[in-house]
Amino acid sequence: MKLFIRFASLPVLLLPALVASAQLRLPSVLASGMVLQQKEEARFWGWGSPADKVYIQASWSNSPDSATVDNNAQWKLAVKTPAAGGPYTVRVYTSHEEILLSDVWVGEVWVCSGQSNMEWNYYSGEKDMREALPAVANARIRLFHIPRNTGATPQDDVPALWKACDSNSVKGFSAVGYFFGKRLFDSLQVPIGLITASWGGTPAEVWIPEQKVMGDEQLKTVITNDPQPWWPHLAGRAYNGIIHPIEQFNIAGVIWYQGESNTDNADRYTRLFSTLIGSWRAQWKKDLPFYYVQIAPFDYGQNFTGALLREAQSRAMEVPNTGMVVVSDLVDSVSNIHPSHKKPVGERLANWALAETYHRAGIAYRNPVISAVVPEKNKLTATVADSGGGLIVNGKTATGFFISENGTDWAPATATIKEDRIILSAKGLKAPVHLRYAFGNTIIGNVFGVSGLPLAPYRSDKQPLQ
Repeated sequence: MKLFIRFASLPVLLLPALVASAQLRLPSVLASGMVLQQKEEARFWGWGSPADKVYIQASWSNSPDSATVDNNAQWKLAVKTPAAGGPYTVRVYTSHEEILLSDVWVGEVWVCSGQSNMEWNYYSGEKDMREALPAVANARIRLFHIPRNTGATPQDDVPALWKACDSNSVKGFSAVGYFFGKRLFDSLQVPIGLITASWGGTPAEVWIPEQKVMGDEQLKTVITNDPQPWWPHLAGRAYNGIIHPIEQFNIAGVIWYQGESNTDNADRYTRLFSTLIGSWRAQWKKDLPFYYVQIAPFDYGQNFTGALLREAQSRAMEVPNTGMVVVSDLVDSVSNIHPSHKKPVGERLANWALAETYHRAGIAYRNPVISAVVPEKNKLTATVADSGGGLIVNGKTATGFFISENGTDWAPATATIKEDRIILSAKGLKAPVHLRYAFGNTIIGNVFGVSGLPLAPYRSDKQPLQ
């Protein structure tokens, strides 16, 4: 970002004082190299001398927009953006100061947030990024990496820079975020801006405005008095330090990969995550699409904590304009909470965006889900939705199915697949009524839709579990 300060015909001795009193400033997200959301209003804001008039002249516009700095030394205004393109310049100025932003692009902007699986990158040992690195350079994919930061109150800026995607800038960037953005770019052929705002180990409540958690009788019970040395635990702290400073910056949507740190309160996670989605949409003043990743199988050491969290994430799909990606087939080992291949995760998230946000046809993006279970004498028949035209088994026999007569005693089931139906039976069971598939911390099923996406975990019983 270049700063030019213009002075009228004034004595030279006054120049140092004027330079010291320069007031016109922008937040770091509004800078040279940025990507603005296309065909909408880009919100500009910053600080200046009270009563000064601030003008913005974008090179795609014939006339400037203007706003007056208020008595708190703040100003804001909205500038209409054109269809995707660039590079442009944006001139922000008053009668005596000027900031010139260059290399500005207009396209699609997404926030990539969550905990460590979103944060995972080249330096973390992510395998797909190492293979992709020689070909990542793309001046039309821009990266804005917000470092870890907190605040007891909402902050107004973050120490980050926009960078063109290349083999250096991408190394510390979210691998999921990069592969998501690359898939969007390859399909849409427009500039892509990616903002990563993630922090390993963080529970969802630290990403939600404090009053939304502490003002809810159910949600405030998730807050513990057990501080961790590596991440915040109090409601709103990451939101204040990382999200609040950018929430005026117009974006297309959010991708989210988090949940592992909320397995101890899975019974409240649907409400917690739904509150997060609603609060971010309210702050951005936009019905942002939220596409998120269901956590992978992992040995949490307790019987069903991970399975219950995945179930809670599935229920969050009831929130409009959301989509969930299943990644159970990408697990290297159930003893590793970080599946090492992030490329298919990012691409599956991108397929949700391409199909639902950008209305591209012919994309397989919904995981198959069991939609109905019907008892038939000594068998159960499960009907599967979104199979893409049928089901396939990765292996000799389908695994991961359990059926029960009473919801307490479970037997491994033999599965026979007929198009989009699964017929299940088990020795010794005369009248099964309940079905579970891949329902357990470490159980990984092997049934897929013909599109190659895995069948989502499922249970038909409503037994309370610990």
